[in-house]
Amino acid sequence: MATVHLRIGDLVWGKLGRYPPWPGKVVSPPKDLKKPRGKKCHFVKFFGTEDHAWIKVEQLKPYHAHKEEMIKINKGKRFQQAVDAVEDFLKKAKGKEQNSEGKGDSKGKRTPNKPLKILEEDDEDLSALKDPSEKDLTDSDPEPSTVERLGAGPGSGFKWESSPVKDDPHFHHFLLSQSEKSVFISCSSPVHLPPCSQPASSMEPISKRLKVIEEVTGSTSIQAADSTAINGSITPTDKRIGFLGLGLMGSGIVSNLLKMGHVVTVWNRTAEKCDLFIQEGARLGRTPAEVASMCDITFSCVSDPKAARDLVLGPSGVLQGIRPGKCYVEMSTVDPETITELSQVITSRGGRFLEAPVAGSQQLSNDGMLVILAAGDRTVYEDCSSCFQAMGKTSFFLGEAGNAARMMLILNMVQGSFMATIAEGLTLAQATGQSQQTFLDILCQGQMASTFVDQKCQNILQGNFKPDYYLKHIQKDLRLAISMGDMANHPTPMAAAANEVYKRAKALDQSDNDISAVYRAYIH
Repeated sequence: MATVHLRIGDLVWGKLGRYPPWPGKVVSPPKDLKKPRGKKCHFVKFFGTEDHAWIKVEQLKPYHAHKEEMIKINKGKRFQQAVDAVEDFLKKAKGKEQNSEGKGDSKGKRTPNKPLKILEEDDEDLSALKDPSEKDLTDSDPEPSTVERLGAGPGSGFKWESSPVKDDPHFHHFLLSQSEKSVFISCSSPVHLPPCSQPASSMEPISKRLKVIEEVTGSTSIQAADSTAINGSITPTDKRIGFLGLGLMGSGIVSNLLKMGHVVTVWNRTAEKCDLFIQEGARLGRTPAEVASMCDITFSCVSDPKAARDLVLGPSGVLQGIRPGKCYVEMSTVDPETITELSQVITSRGGRFLEAPVAGSQQLSNDGMLVILAAGDRTVYEDCSSCFQAMGKTSFFLGEAGNAARMMLILNMVQGSFMATIAEGLTLAQATGQSQQTFLDILCQGQMASTFVDQKCQNILQGNFKPDYYLKHIQKDLRLAISMGDMANHPTPMAAAANEVYKRAKALDQSDNDISAVYRAYIH
């Protein structure tokens, strides 16, 4: 791209690394963020995301002059949404300017604490878009940075000594990754914990404040905003990645790893499922052992504890390919005892072990919006940073191996019980002469309203039980959660009741349908 003369507020097309040009706006960086030395670049906020990056001037083009050209070469849905966001911004900026002129305001004068809205609140220097008096950006460095480096690699924490953009919610926290071409900052919305959550809990995510530091408990989370994947701004690890199991969840995960530039070797029990990913650039492993021996980090995502054990301990299994330093990440939802066993055998060979089951569905997997619960070797968790950012919106590190399995079973126990209760409510409404659609409409206007409730109920009413999460798997999770409760001498009567309903649904040949097919257990 040709060098251009730009000012703060200018709309641009910015190209980051190997990814296509994306619409953005030149903005002022936080005063404590130092410009990369030796590079003539501008700080750009990208539309349709919450991503910011230092972009070299030769990688920037004026927005309006090249709009038609860029639209022709990029037809993606998210790209179009970003372009729509630019147009929406221009309309709002024009309307605000007209209102300002009508009230006799001086041109370029800012109204305190009332930033212009773009998607959510926009960053600083909003009124500079049309202000000819705005000074040009220089190539000199800002004041020395007070950013304190707390770790290494993508997702490392940073402590900001001041709050340069305290009124801007987009700067609540940052993930910083560096490459030879650019410095990238991703700003993602923090996870909102329930009021009962303790601040120092080992499950607490990265703070909502600018101070991004690890708690004394050693807990952390990697906030991998969905916008990060949209723009292709993840810096992929240079480690070789292996992936075993291309089911509903695994397929979406691998697809996102490849999209974000990771080098991935795949294996699946049904080899034909590998073909699509080979076409997308993946390599093929002949056995789990071969994948583990070829790769630095090997992930697996299979159906149940038996499949997870067989994959590691069976003929040509992962264990045969483990050497000192090799990493194995178990993403299957299994019981804590299975995790303990696998951790012991992997580490006995000098390997490093992490469990990382995922909360979500096939759709969330495809969208790169899973929630990853990790436990085990903390260094493996850190090494997987770019992978977790590619596949999910958030990841939590929960301490010693087995904790993630426990937490995941509890989450799925709640989800499975809730789905059974919703199905029970729908069928009771029908049995008492009430409209099921009206029941759903009322439900979705109350405190229990959620995308999950709306989608599952609509699918039930339409008779659509295409699997987004297999019914047989949620029943397996309920069974494992009940067993876990027994071992802890803790009652789980609600889960036990729900489990019986799912068992009846399985007896009605609903195993390979979506969890919402539990509805059919009530009508047969």
